[in-house]
Amino acid sequence: MEVGSSSKLVEVAREAALDEFREYVVYGMLARMERGAGRRRVLEALAAQELEHFRFWRRFAAVEPPAWRVRLYAFFMAFLRLLFGVTFVAKLLERGEKEAIARYRSVEPLLSGEDLERLRRIIRDEEEHERSLIAQIDETVVKYMGALVLGLADAIIEITGAHAGALGTTNSTTVAGVIGLIVGVGAAISMASASYLQTKHEVGKSPAVAALVTGVGYIFAVALMSLPYFLTHDIYLAFAASIAVGVVLSFVLTFQAAVYAERDFKFEFLQTVGLLLGTAFLTYMIGEWLGGVFGIKKLY
Repeated sequence: MEVGSSSKLVEVAREAALDEFREYVVYGMLARMERGAGRRRVLEALAAQELEHFRFWRRFAAVEPPAWRVRLYAFFMAFLRLLFGVTFVAKLLERGEKEAIARYRSVEPLLSGEDLERLRRIIRDEEEHERSLIAQIDETVVKYMGALVLGLADAIIEITGAHAGALGTTNSTTVAGVIGLIVGVGAAISMASASYLQTKHEVGKSPAVAALVTGVGYIFAVALMSLPYFLTHDIYLAFAASIAVGVVLSFVLTFQAAVYAERDFKFEFLQTVGLLLGTAFLTYMIGEWLGGVFGIKKLY
């Protein structure tokens, strides 16, 4: 069978070439940004591998990658690298590999000889080599990712509860905001201490760094979720804005964790938002009841 006569091969090759070229540009940009020699070598190896794959696929489909789109995509990934780290971006790029491998396997019957052997090497690269290279990226943020998730997740739920409870007991946005800050700072110290004690029993991690990451992450979330209460005098508007901030933080947190752990993002995000809203509802009802029993709302 003539390779050039297969429309399926051309279609798969065109899509694969564009994907491989885009990843080649991204890895090249990440390598140029990287200061650590070890990580830079890994990224350069990934870029070289993606370029080799691109050249293979381009033989079957004459494609010209849209330069400005590719560079815009690369700059966006570079921005994500500054926010979340290089390991996050590398894992994000590899999330669609299962679908890509399935497409590559679908054209194996259309190739023969050296072309077939090269395709099988590319599939092995996608299945094993790229994952092993990414695993070599030794990044501090990955090591302490659990501590960061612990701090942010707990803060989002706890501060939502504190603000919802205050909603039922006071009409003062300032009082509600201060309550959230007091509860949040105290909880941050508690969570940082717990993280310190837990990390003492883990090899290769610094308890002090883990405590710092947990505490800073907690206070960051507390500050953002409490800010609306100091920007408006409408208690319900402030609460709605605080909930919105919590949902956005949950989105970022669950997406980042899902990429690192290679889990389903949608389920975890919906689960987190469900817990957040459920906590808000229950603590609001408790605060409303206590406010009525003790007449607190009349005082503020």
